[in-house]
Amino acid sequence: MASGVDSHRLRRKGVTNGWSFGLLLFSTDTELIQRAVPAGVTGIVVDWERAGKEGRQSQADTQISPNTAEDLRRVRAATSAPVICRINGPGFTSEREVEQAIAAGADELLLPMVQSLQDVTAVLRQVGSRCRVGIMLETIRAVESARELGGLPLARIYVGLNDLGLQRGTPNIFTALVDGTVEGVREFFDCPFGVAGLTLPELGTPIPCRLLIGEMARLKCDFSVLRRSFLRDTVGLDLTREIPRLQQVLAAANKRNLVDVLKDRVGLQAAVAAWDGVVVADQATRDP
Repeated sequence: MASGVDSHRLRRKGVTNGWSFGLLLFSTDTELIQRAVPAGVTGIVVDWERAGKEGRQSQADTQISPNTAEDLRRVRAATSAPVICRINGPGFTSEREVEQAIAAGADELLLPMVQSLQDVTAVLRQVGSRCRVGIMLETIRAVESARELGGLPLARIYVGLNDLGLQRGTPNIFTALVDGTVEGVREFFDCPFGVAGLTLPELGTPIPCRLLIGEMARLKCDFSVLRRSFLRDTVGLDLTREIPRLQQVLAAANKRNLVDVLKDRVGLQAAVAAWDGVVVADQATRDP
């Protein structure tokens, strides 16, 4: 591996009362990273995905990051935390891009827009043992291939609700959380599994963060991402207090009794059904 990363290192720091949960931060801000990692962030994502994204998500308020190889090198030099590079998806990425990410210090590559087993095995073969490879499950074909993808030696699976919702033509991006889609693919993966994103537990719109936390606990997710709204919501606050507080709420969700689990599930279904799917400029629930 690029930096000798322990296979469980991404999750170990997030262990809370027996439930291991990682929090990933998309950022190249080294000052923020150096505050967030000691507070409990377990991995940093440098985002190179641009090709094809603007066209796919033209009606969605998603972030398209202009991160570069130099950004990746800066982040690698600034932290001992695992560094993940989201590269461009199949058909857009190249062997050169993979090599650049590894050379710049990525511990893991995150491959978006996977369509087939071959998309992933090609990257796995090129990478070998030099770093780990995770994928984003965000296309209809990837969902249909979940059983086969689950047999690959992957670092993680992250379900991308935005692109998946756009491909499926669902009323909003959270439909896959309540119609059995995410639950249906969960069983095929033993590697760390994540979906959606988090902000402060008492906030979140249009879907309250506490309901997303409840569903992550029900699905036995292993990690999630801190959304851009988390950074906005924590302006002026102490991350060494807020990130552990978020972990405590996650741990509490994992200890709910069956009645509370079902109550939160019904609440999530109602919240998803109530949202018309229109994304405004300051929405707190953007998918990465």
